[in-house]
Amino acid sequence: MSRTPKVYARRRVSILAALCGLIASVALFNSPSASAALPTPVSAATARTYLASLTVATEDRTGYNRDLFPHWITQSGTCNTREVVLKRDGTNVVQDSACAATSGSWYSVYDGATWTAASDLDIDHLVPLAEAWDSGADGWTTARRQAFANDLTRPQLIAVTDNVNQAKGDQDPATWMPSRTAYRCTYVRAWVQVKYYYGLSVDSAEKSALTGYLASC
Repeated sequence: MSRTPKVYARRRVSILAALCGLIASVALFNSPSASAALPTPVSAATARTYLASLTVATEDRTGYNRDLFPHWITQSGTCNTREVVLKRDGTNVVQDSACAATSGSWYSVYDGATWTAASDLDIDHLVPLAEAWDSGADGWTTARRQAFANDLTRPQLIAVTDNVNQAKGDQDPATWMPSRTAYRCTYVRAWVQVKYYYGLSVDSAEKSALTGYLASC
């Protein structure tokens, strides 16, 4: 009795398995979640602990001016903070001699949109500059405000769809959250971590909103 059909069958199974593995690998490398490189925020449990320790205070915007937060400073060579984040958060990003992104792909975790032109993206200060001013940064030195506005270490800067960022403006989680519900837990964990690290306060509505979102993380 011939065994050839079984040999062919085993070969077909092996080929199909290899193809499935290849397809899975391609899907993994092309999945949207692989494109967002915001530094991983603290866990929800840690965020809840941090939030409990933050001072609750009424916000005061007196004297705020965006220019008081020097931003998009040079990070290395000809690359400023915006260009570094675009490179970090994109896929297959090509930059010219001036460090400007000339091509690439960016997935905006706030709204789920994908862009192929850097001009369609803003770099969001997750905790907005005006929000920081309202909650303690008005008493900082210019050097500390510059560090906050260009912080690549904490989960504070992220490339997102420009009009989504503009719609967010200077709002806190009591009045604005990413439309992608899947990202909200990451967003509030990052928000609390940044506020805790910089010793910023929260207002009562903000704390209530953060508490609610973190409870479901």
